Amino acid sequence: MNTSNLKSYAPQARKDFIAAVTARANLLGLSEAKGQLVVAEAKASGDLVMIAGRPWPVKVNEQRNKLIARMQQQGFGHTVEAVAYAWFNRLAALRFMELHDYLGHGRRVLSNPQGGLPEVLAHALDLAESNALPGLSTDTVRQLKLANQDPELYRLVLIAQCNALHQAMPFLFEQLGDETELLLSENLLLTDSVVAKLVQSIPEEDWQQIEIIGWLYQFYISEKKDQVIGKVVKSEDIPAATQLFTPNWIVQYLVQNSVGRLWLMANPGSTLKGDWRYYIEPAEQTPEVQAQLDALIQTRMAEDGGSLNPETITVLDPACGSGHILVEAYEVLKAIYLERGYQARAIPRLILEKNLFGLDIDDRAAQMAGFALMMKARADDRRLLDSPIKLNVLSLQESKGLELDEFDSHLKPFGISRALLASLIDTFAHAKTFGSLIQIPETLDGALGTLADGLGKAIQSGDVFAQAAAQDLVPLVQQAKILAMKFDAVVANPPYMGSNGMTPALKEFAKLNFADVKSDLFSIFLTRCYSFGNASANFGFVTPYVWMFISSYEKLRRSIVFDRTLNSLIQLEYNAFEPACVPVCAFTLDNVNYDNYVGRYIDLSNFKGHETQAPRTLEAIKNNQCSWIFDVLVNRFKEIPGHPIAYSISKKLANSFTEYGRLDLKFKPKEGLKTGENEKFLRHWYEVKLNDIGFNFPTFSEFKESGK
Repeated sequence: MNTSNLKSYAPQARKDFIAAVTARANLLGLSEAKGQLVVAEAKASGDLVMIAGRPWPVKVNEQRNKLIARMQQQGFGHTVEAVAYAWFNRLAALRFMELHDYLGHGRRVLSNPQGGLPEVLAHALDLAESNALPGLSTDTVRQLKLANQDPELYRLVLIAQCNALHQAMPFLFEQLGDETELLLSENLLLTDSVVAKLVQSIPEEDWQQIEIIGWLYQFYISEKKDQVIGKVVKSEDIPAATQLFTPNWIVQYLVQNSVGRLWLMANPGSTLKGDWRYYIEPAEQTPEVQAQLDALIQTRMAEDGGSLNPETITVLDPACGSGHILVEAYEVLKAIYLERGYQARAIPRLILEKNLFGLDIDDRAAQMAGFALMMKARADDRRLLDSPIKLNVLSLQESKGLELDEFDSHLKPFGISRALLASLIDTFAHAKTFGSLIQIPETLDGALGTLADGLGKAIQSGDVFAQAAAQDLVPLVQQAKILAMKFDAVVANPPYMGSNGMTPALKEFAKLNFADVKSDLFSIFLTRCYSFGNASANFGFVTPYVWMFISSYEKLRRSIVFDRTLNSLIQLEYNAFEPACVPVCAFTLDNVNYDNYVGRYIDLSNFKGHETQAPRTLEAIKNNQCSWIFDVLVNRFKEIPGHPIAYSISKKLANSFTEYGRLDLKFKPKEGLKTGENEKFLRHWYEVKLNDIGFNFPTFSEFKESGK
C-alpha cells in the first residue's frame, strides 16, 4: 500500500469535510461569531419553513432544533468537526465496500467503473423498485429524474444507502433522519466535492487491504495531533494527541506471540507456527521451568474440559484505535478455529461475538475498528451482513449529565437500588478521560448481572420514562462488563503522554490509583493491563523503550522483572515507525514470574530506517545464532542494580554484580584534584614532541631516570 497517497489526502480531507459541513450549517442559518452560536430565525408556513431567506421542507425545522441544542451544548466548532468526521468515516467505509462488492446490490455508490457520475444514479429507479435500498421512494426518484435534479436525487440515494447498512453496522451507520443527515453537503456531484476527491485521490489498488482504514484515520487526525502535542491535552483531544497506527509487522509479532503462543502452549503439535512469520520460537528451557509452563497451561485447559476451546479464548485491546490489532487477532484466531476443524462459514461470527474485545475513548476510532472487523469477517462469510452481529468493540461513554434522582425514581420499581445506580454513574463520570484505566468496584462488578436484568425489564415493560432511563444506562453496563472481565491475551499500543500533558483530573486519578507509574500514560496503561489478564494470560505491547533503562521507570521494571516474565522483546531503531515518532520497543510477557526462564530479545538499533526493521527481525527469527538476537536468563535483570533490561551485556559482566558485589556499597566515590582551568594546565599527548615521550619502560624507576 502506498501510504504517501493517504498522507497527502487525509489531512486535506479533514479540512474539506469541515468546510462542507460548515457551509451546510450556514445555509441553515447557523454560524459562529466571537465564539458564540448565531441562529437565524426560522418562520414556518404550511409545508415549508423559511430560514435565512431560503425555503426548506417543514420537517427540517425539527432536525434543525436538535442541531441547535447540540451546538449549544457542545459548541459550533466541536459539532461541525464531529459531524464532518462521521461523514468521512461513512464515505470511506462505502468506498471500501463498493470496491469489494459488499453493498449487496452490485452498484457503486461513490464512483463509476466507466467514469462519470456515480453508477448508482443511473440505476436509482431499479434499486427503489426492487427495494434494494429501503426508504428510497420510487415516486420520488421518478419526480427527481423528470426534473433533472440529480444532485438532490444523489443525496437521497446516499442517505438511503447509509440507512440500509444501519441494521448490520449501527455503530457506524446510525439511523439517519437526525441532525447528522441535515449537515450532509448538497454539492456531492461536483468534481471538487468531498466524494469526488475521495475517489480521485486514492488509487483503487490501495483499497484492497482493510489496513487502509487505520492509515486514513491516523493521517486524518495528524494535523490535530500537531496542534495539541506538547500542551496540556483536553479530554476531547487525547485521541489526537496519543493515537498512533502500529506497523503491520509489529502487530503480527505482538499477536502471534501472545494469542498464538497461548494456542501453541496448549497444542505443541500444532503446525500453525509455520504460518506465523513473526512468531519467535522460545529458547530451550530447563526441565523445572518447562514443568511450570506446562502446569499453568494445563490449569487453563482444565477450565475447558481438558483442551483449549477456541470459543473461550478472549482477546482485549484496551486502546484499540481503528482496530489494527483486533484485525490481526482475527487472522490468528481464524487459523486456530480451522485447525480445530470448525466449519469455515461459522468462524467469522464466532470470532466477532466470542473472542475479540476492544475499547477506546474515541467514538469515531471505535466505529472504524468495528467496521474493519466486519469487513474482515465479511470476506469470509458473504452472508454476514444479512443479520446483526453483537460486536464487543465499544467507545467508552461518560455518565456526566445523568441525574441520579431522576434515574432512581424511574428504575426503582424494577429492583435497581439507588446505591447501585450511584456507583455506576460515579464510575463513568470521566470515562472519556480515564478510558480503560477505570477499574470496576467489586460491589458494582458483582451486581452487573442484576443491573442488566433490571434494565431489560424496564425497557420491556416500563413506561416511556423508565424505558428512556434504562436505554441511557445500557451502554454503561455493557462497558462495565468488559472492564471487569479477565482475558487470555491483552495486546495494545497504549497511548503515550507524559504527566506534563495530563489534565488535573487525569493527574489526580493517576496519583490515587497508579502512584508508582504516574509519570507517563503508557506505564499507567501497562500496569492496568496486568489486572485485565487471567492467571495464564499473555501480554503484547509496543511502547516507548525508555522504561527499559531510565531510573524513573525502575518501579515499572520491577513489576515486569519480579512479577511477570519478559519472554520476548524487539528493541527498534529510533525512527522505526512511519511517520517518525518516539523510539519504541515491542515485547511480550507472561502474567507469571518464572525463575530461570530464558527469554529471546532482538536488537534492531543498529539498522537504520523503518524499512529495515521487519527484514532484520525475520532474519533473527530464522537464525537464532545471528549477532542481534540474544537468549538471556530473566534472572539477570533481577541481579543488576536498577534492573535495566540489559540483555546484550556479557554473562561475565552480569555475573560480576553477584560474584563481587557493588562498588557503591564498599566505597564512596569522591572527586579528586581539579585544575580549575583544564585548557591551561592539561596537555593532550599529541601536544608533546614524540621524542620527549617514553615508551615501553619495564619499571617506573627507569622511566623516571630517563627524564622523558
